[in-house]
Parts: sequence; C-alpha cells; structure tokens
Amino acid sequence: MANDLTKNLGLAILRIAPAAMMLTHGIPKFQKLIGGLPIQFGDPLGIGPAPSLFLATIAELVCPIFVIIGYRTRWFAVPTALTMLVAGFIVHANDPFAGKEKAFLFLAFFVAIIFLGPGKYSIDRK
Repeated sequence: MANDLTKNLGLAILRIAPAAMMLTHGIPKFQKLIGGLPIQFGDPLGIGPAPSLFLATIAELVCPIFVIIGYRTRWFAVPTALTMLVAGFIVHANDPFAGKEKAFLFLAFFVAIIFLGPGKYSIDRK
C-alpha cells in the first residue's frame, strides 16, 4: 500500500508542479491577449502573431489548469508539450542550450504526464 501511496503522490507532484509553473508563462500571455494593444508576438509557425499568441495562451494557461485538477490530463498535456517543442526547437533554435533548457524541461515533464497519466489524486481517476 505504501508503494501505491508514494507512486500516486509522485504522480500528483509531477502533474501539479510543472503545470502551476507553466501558469507563470500563460498569465502574462493572457494579459497581453486581452490588453487591447496591438499584438506583438512571435510567429514561429507562420500563422500570424495573434493566432500564435492565442494558441500559446491556451497551451500555457488553459491546458495547465486542467492538468492541475487532473481532468482529461493526458489530452490537455499534449498542447503544452507541443508548444514547448516549438519553443525549444524553433523559437530558441539559435539560442545556446541555456536559452532553450526551460522549454526542454517543460517538454519532458508534459511528455511524462502524457505517458504516465494523472494518478489517483485527480478527477480522471478510474
């Protein structure tokens, strides 16, 4: 039983901590999105700055909230992982490793969440 307890606590920490940290990136993007000023944001996929900002905000604010509560966790971790993939390999492609390290760490966390699931302490528990 203790092994199951520690496993599920570990999964909860793995799910909640990086998702909560991701909110610190999503909240400023949301504020920029609703700020009313002309949108100045990168366009790494060639879809335009406004759609890029909107998608990044969804991936860094909305999706992590669902990951934190553990609702459809694996599905909501996918957009965040994809956003970190773009950040690491496209946005920061020419930066030294230290400049892309954070994106790769978040990518690793969210890929782990996709593979491992949310654990017992989540809405998804079955």
